[in-house]
Amino acid sequence: MKKIAVLGTGQVGEALAKGFLANGFAVMRASREPAKLADWKTAAGGEASTGTLAEAAKWADIVVLAVKGTAAENALELAGAANLAGKTVIDTTNPISEEPPQGGVVRYFTKANESLMERLQAKAPQARLVKAFNSVGSAFMVNPPFKPEPAMFICGNDAGAKQETSEILAKFGWKAVDMGGVEVARPIEALCQLWCAPGFLKNDWAHAFGWLTLK
Repeated sequence: MKKIAVLGTGQVGEALAKGFLANGFAVMRASREPAKLADWKTAAGGEASTGTLAEAAKWADIVVLAVKGTAAENALELAGAANLAGKTVIDTTNPISEEPPQGGVVRYFTKANESLMERLQAKAPQARLVKAFNSVGSAFMVNPPFKPEPAMFICGNDAGAKQETSEILAKFGWKAVDMGGVEVARPIEALCQLWCAPGFLKNDWAHAFGWLTLK
């Protein structure tokens, strides 16, 4: 049984933790204050546990970073580079700033030619980061109802970590589309802005991206 650490107490972390438990993984959700997750642990039962970010990262085989983008770099620091070394770290974050959207477009705190994922990879260079789950709402992250099968664009520098993430995505009902190395996180993170626009402009949050090829 693979052990999954989910760093974060929000809706994304809760949705993914539920999906991992349903698919037979052991899950530890992590917070700066683990007591905040006591009710979740009781309700989840089974192979669910809680801990600090460092405890969870050390315990896990795979780590899921599911915090606000503004807190992501600090979360990795608290998890500990040594605890993350050699492990697949699924990065769900987006660099959304505290400013309100402009014309339905969320604002980012990153520059045009950088991504939050690149910052995170530099922060934990021995971790095997893979960008995923950043361009769809938490309600649709596990067993999405869309037809045909929706696409999840991923990227990262480690082929083994991307394969491991792709297998998880398949269990969760997604077609993984490997777009390349960590630099490709720049356009993948921008997909969140595109995904959010219909939500802010039309209150339409029930959609996902697809990928069409001639093969």
